[in-house]
Amino acid sequence: MYLHGTSRINDKGHLEIGGCDVVDLAKEFGTPLYIVDEELVRRRAREYVQAFRETGLRFQVAYASKAFCVMAMCRVAEEEGMSLDVVSDGELYTALQAGFPAERIHFHGNNKTPEEIEMALAAGIGCFVVDNFTELALLNAIAAEHGKKVNVLLRVTPGVEAHTHDYISTGQQDSKFGFDIGNGTAYKAVEQALAQPQLKLLGVHSHIGSQIFEVEGFRMAVEKVAAFSIEVREKLGATFPVINLGGGFGIRYVEGDAPLPVSTYVKAITDAIITQFTAADYPLPEIWVEPGRSIVGDAGTTLYTVGTSKDIPGVRKYVAVDGGMTDNPRPALYGSKYEAVLANRANESLSELVSVAGKCCESGDMLIWDLKLPPVESGDLLAVFCTGAYNYAMASNYNRIRRPAVVFARDGQADLVVARESYENIVGNDLIPERLRKPAVAK
Repeated sequence: MYLHGTSRINDKGHLEIGGCDVVDLAKEFGTPLYIVDEELVRRRAREYVQAFRETGLRFQVAYASKAFCVMAMCRVAEEEGMSLDVVSDGELYTALQAGFPAERIHFHGNNKTPEEIEMALAAGIGCFVVDNFTELALLNAIAAEHGKKVNVLLRVTPGVEAHTHDYISTGQQDSKFGFDIGNGTAYKAVEQALAQPQLKLLGVHSHIGSQIFEVEGFRMAVEKVAAFSIEVREKLGATFPVINLGGGFGIRYVEGDAPLPVSTYVKAITDAIITQFTAADYPLPEIWVEPGRSIVGDAGTTLYTVGTSKDIPGVRKYVAVDGGMTDNPRPALYGSKYEAVLANRANESLSELVSVAGKCCESGDMLIWDLKLPPVESGDLLAVFCTGAYNYAMASNYNRIRRPAVVFARDGQADLVVARESYENIVGNDLIPERLRKPAVAK
């Protein structure tokens, strides 16, 4: 059994996270329940900040809030000295409501609406990451209306394809994101950005994918971005004070996953930056990165209650829990794999092979296909590990199932940071037109 962060098995045979017995958490907050190991989140953030600090280079570590965006997480990110990436008005609003400093917010996205741009300008965010020519013109026009000059990075695709799932590879040429370096589009974007009077071009942004376990892709991306930066200086006389290498740093989900230490990723990136830019006598840029999954992924655990089971002799045994693809769509989307334990009987021998099914009305609602557990009983608690990234963020109300609560556990204290949705929340935005209303019953 592989336990992350502060997780341990206590003398009752129960899983403990952040000093909190999860059996007690289930009684207090119900299930399904997202449990976040706050100490591990902070530890991961500090690993990035410290690794960059030791290089002596200027840097920003921006938490990619798309991985898990709630106000409490924004507060933790600020306290740990991070900047923040957002990709929608909802994420921006969450950050602002949490009191996150607007000047440390970066706005991403391939289709920012005029309303989102207006909102970000009004808030005074630190930087827009521009994804296409339409946005370049739109951002300049709206900034002009408000009499503002705004910082921008241009997102470029360097032609580097990371070893990851097709759906989460974003640095290759055929991508919905960014300006392509190889076909000259990125160069034209720089020309246009420099010509826009309301835009201050800080540099370029590159993101090659997610769940990456090696450094060669990052080195190659730096080489491509550095060569492009040098070309821009030679032909246009402009230098980039910022280079953003994105995120994509992998975590351990299951046995066989082998993420590198944070310091190894950081050293590879910074060494490549120093080598490439120094060789060209180019001023060393400030380096930005955007970890998301690697900050919160292995710090999250989802706790379920086992309900029914179905044993098909010679085929498999299904065990159903009170959640599923509504709180974790990743197995259905990506074929993602997870490890799990019976949280209330964690010390018992593993004698049964089961498949963990969700409760949604979908055959594909499967969380784990093959999992060894003690003999499972209705009412047992199943803890699925490494659900901190893209689980709550992607949760839905399919089948009108209410989204779970979220708690932060630290030093024996569990704090509710997202309340479980109520039935009133589910129908809160529903409207019945007058023609469909039931007639009043005469008394």
